[in-house]
Amino acid sequence: MLLETINSPADLKKLSIPQLVELAAEIRPFITNVISGTGGHLASNLGAVELTIALHYIFDTPHDKIIWDVGHQCYTCKLLTGRRDSFHTIRQDGGLSGFPCKAESPYDVFDTGHASNSISVATGLAESKAKTGSTSKIIAVIGDGSLTGGMSFEALNHAGHLRSDLIVVLNDNEMSISKNVGGLATHLNRIMTGEFMSNIREELKSRMKNMPTIYKTARYLEEAVKGIFGPGMLFEELGFTYVGPVDGHNIDHLCETFRNVSRLKGPLLVHVITRKGKGYTHAEDDPERFHGISTFELTTGNSLSKGKKTYTDIFGETIMDLAKMDDRIVAITAAMGLGTGLDTFSDVFPERFYDIGIAEQHGVTFSAAMALGGLKPFVAIYSTFLQRAYDQIILDVCLQNLPVVFAVDRSGLVGQDGPTHHGVYDLSYFRHIPNMVVMAPKDENELRQMLYSGYCYNRPCAIRYPRGETLGVPLESDFRLIEFGTWELLKDGEDIAIIACGNMVAAAMEVASVLDKDGIKAGVVNGRFIKPMDEKLLLDVASRSRRIITLEENVLIGGFGSGVSEALCRAEVYMPFKSLGIPDAFIPHGNQDTLRRSLGLDRDGIVRTILEWVKNV
Repeated sequence: MLLETINSPADLKKLSIPQLVELAAEIRPFITNVISGTGGHLASNLGAVELTIALHYIFDTPHDKIIWDVGHQCYTCKLLTGRRDSFHTIRQDGGLSGFPCKAESPYDVFDTGHASNSISVATGLAESKAKTGSTSKIIAVIGDGSLTGGMSFEALNHAGHLRSDLIVVLNDNEMSISKNVGGLATHLNRIMTGEFMSNIREELKSRMKNMPTIYKTARYLEEAVKGIFGPGMLFEELGFTYVGPVDGHNIDHLCETFRNVSRLKGPLLVHVITRKGKGYTHAEDDPERFHGISTFELTTGNSLSKGKKTYTDIFGETIMDLAKMDDRIVAITAAMGLGTGLDTFSDVFPERFYDIGIAEQHGVTFSAAMALGGLKPFVAIYSTFLQRAYDQIILDVCLQNLPVVFAVDRSGLVGQDGPTHHGVYDLSYFRHIPNMVVMAPKDENELRQMLYSGYCYNRPCAIRYPRGETLGVPLESDFRLIEFGTWELLKDGEDIAIIACGNMVAAAMEVASVLDKDGIKAGVVNGRFIKPMDEKLLLDVASRSRRIITLEENVLIGGFGSGVSEALCRAEVYMPFKSLGIPDAFIPHGNQDTLRRSLGLDRDGIVRTILEWVKNV
């Protein structure tokens, strides 16, 4: 196999164009086979195979810098840059990251995982290059989905203003372009980006600038022609030279286009058309499901997961029930309809569903205005992505005390996607905002009742819940209002009170059971309201316990334990106190249970910490 001979882009450059085509045909099943067993981002990677090959074939990486937006499409890059033999470890404990990682390889220029920042990074590198005399080419690869993020347009505007010497590759896998138009546009751009034609065009522009009327007319005609053959006028107006669209699965055309643009001064935008999931029928037919997928069976494409309901499923079912009760309820998400469990809602209530794209800031303010107008918005966004809208949560929702319910999915340790995706900061960034109510359910039934309660409270609410399967507790068919700001005493015990929130409550109950066998009477409190806290129950428990320990799957700084400690200090209650949670460090990727074990947040780790503490206090 050709792939077995490629250990670096230097080996790639020895191949002919027909061999590159053959290499692409080898890479697709290689990636599909591995990801079927590990899970990962499949459809996006299958769509970017030829594009990645062409970039490394034409440009001199790692001297030339390729910045992958989001980075979920970097698997082919890893295979071509010396990581083929370890690719089977991708997203596994101690294995390769599923995203670009500077610590992993010099070919990974920037640690990424969130969308829309690649052009900003490229612009900064291009300006550094200009000031230091570097000869590196700077290339940003961004998908059409990421281009919906406002940050990308801020960067395009700035790069065009600076006339930064960079190349932006727009990987477009959604736009439909007919064969005739696409073929003609590709042909014209391959010619027009050639050195001879480029020199003629620049010379004519230079001469005509002394004849304003002719220059203005010629410029208008050039833009009109580009407007007919491709959607380039916007980028040209921002100061970029637009090239495209180019067939993103034709390696010959890609290589010729990149070779030509590599000779030109930027800023340049190359518009490449690809197909998500290309080469694997199931991913082509359902690219959304295969965007980020767990393990699956190769032949059928069916998931190999156990099939138990997830917290995301419970949210999706509950908001459907609520929407049937009140037609003011609307659902908003940021390019994550399926991922947040809103796919059924979007089918049944299409006029009440809003996917605002990768634009979390806009989505939060949009929701605030909908609440101001009398609607009841539920905003479903992953914890790690919602933090991008921090300012809007403060000023546009909480300052105005508007009834927006944030369904904060994937809170806590999310596993294989690693530090860019762990949702371990939301308690800290929500807890200090005035007017915000913050809740975390101990199980799926409590999530259901919290969603109803958040709807009833008529004020800003954030409900955080974890990634993964539920506990399997029965669901109450009727809705029940949870008394505002109340905790739940699950077990009494005078030796130690374990106050836990969210998914750590179940662990706390297991810990208490183990401690009982060791003669330590442990109480357990479900601290389901992170804000406001149930200070009455807290002080009652503190008066009847020798010590208190808090458990949370959030950073300790500013988190749930910090809140409990602050409440005790306000009441001038001083007693042995300890908090367990996420330390002040970025947590790597890995299996969720393995990560909890390494952090001492599993049952055995918590028991060990408590036993050592009891002996020493």
